[in-house]
Amino acid sequence: MAMRIAAESTSYRLPFIAAGLTAAAWIVDQRLALLIAVWLLAWGVNAVLSRSGAPWARVAVPVIFGLTLLGLWEMAVRLYEVSPIILPAPSAIGAAFAANTEILWADFVQTILRGALVGYVLGCGIAVLVALAIDRSAFLQRGLLPVGDFIAALPIVGTAPIFVMWFGFGPGSKIAVVVAMVFFPMLVNAVQGLKASDPMQRDLMHTYAASPWQSLIKLRLPTALPFLFNGLKICTTLALIGAIVAEFFGSPTVGMGFRIKIEVGRLAMDMVWAEITVAALAGSGFYGLMAMLERRLTFWHPSQRR
Repeated sequence: MAMRIAAESTSYRLPFIAAGLTAAAWIVDQRLALLIAVWLLAWGVNAVLSRSGAPWARVAVPVIFGLTLLGLWEMAVRLYEVSPIILPAPSAIGAAFAANTEILWADFVQTILRGALVGYVLGCGIAVLVALAIDRSAFLQRGLLPVGDFIAALPIVGTAPIFVMWFGFGPGSKIAVVVAMVFFPMLVNAVQGLKASDPMQRDLMHTYAASPWQSLIKLRLPTALPFLFNGLKICTTLALIGAIVAEFFGSPTVGMGFRIKIEVGRLAMDMVWAEITVAALAGSGFYGLMAMLERRLTFWHPSQRR
């Protein structure tokens, strides 16, 4: 009861606190006061929507939050006359995006589809197969995992030039970098997932005279699915980062990393931010796809219950 009264008292004081902050900022800088006022207005709207409990509010709150950040970014750049070399406005980034859709699409295909996606599938698939071998061999578990931890700690900016020298400037070097980045995080999650089943469950399968493969398919792999999807979600961002960074050290005249490097040299920061936008959208979509598959396939797990 006391906590509820305190919360209601705080919510009652929020408008007065917001008004005080805006007035103080107005005295110091009117432009800053305008930014604070817009932020507080959006904050108040989101606070009301989040307490409403309406189904559409779950979508409206993050949308309003994102639009507010973009609006504040645009206002800050224009009010303070920030140089486009330092930070272009979202409108300038959108204009560059719309004017260079063919270039952005070609870079997307080269970096994401031919580099990151292929390396992601190969690296994660090989990691799961190696995890199955490690699960059957104590020697591999004691010898390979420490080596994997060491290799996973190597900086990508140091290993990417080596792979480019080994596999050339084509997609092969980018695929190799992505495989190296996603292999060991996926391997660790897969090994831990295969150990997740309880001893009582394994004894029950043994009591039913289940073969090792039957126990693997019907018990251990389903139990390992949350760990596998955790590794898959982590590796989505690692694959994207690896493919882009590899293109900084050698690439054909197409690709997101190549384009970012070239446009930075030309001080065309709006185009750089357009490439970053494409990468962010691709990474978010890829991660969301893995999360959707996880909800569909692991609906029985406590982490997916609402």
